[in-house]
Amino acid sequence: MKGLSRALFIFLAAAIVIAVGFIVYLNVVPQKVNKFTEFYILNANGEAYDYPQQATVGAPVYIVLGVVNHEYSSARYKIDMKMEGVEVGGADVGTLADRQKWEEKVSFIPQVAGEKQSVDFFLYKDGGSEPYLKDPLSLQLSVIPK
Repeated sequence: MKGLSRALFIFLAAAIVIAVGFIVYLNVVPQKVNKFTEFYILNANGEAYDYPQQATVGAPVYIVLGVVNHEYSSARYKIDMKMEGVEVGGADVGTLADRQKWEEKVSFIPQVAGEKQSVDFFLYKDGGSEPYLKDPLSLQLSVIPK
């Protein structure tokens, strides 16, 4: 029985040493994390439905844009708005700390009448010349003459 107790003691001591070593390893060695930025559109009331579908030439269209930084460091953001490839507005988000959120009501003014025109929202990070996200956020909007 004495040999069994000794073997059990050695086994438990080794298990504790391994567990402590594993905990130290997880705290010291940087883990791979998913870095990303949330970018979203809400309607003018701040809701994720009932987006504008029709507008009038020369009249502002209001929406809410949001950006949340999950990059684990500060980042500077800018948004460009283009309608059928023509710039119609933009927003300078500024610098956001990690996990900081920016959400603001913005507007753009359609210049040309037409059915199902694409309004694209491009997010830029840290002064980059290429959009941060591969695809822009988009709305489809029918624009009627004045």
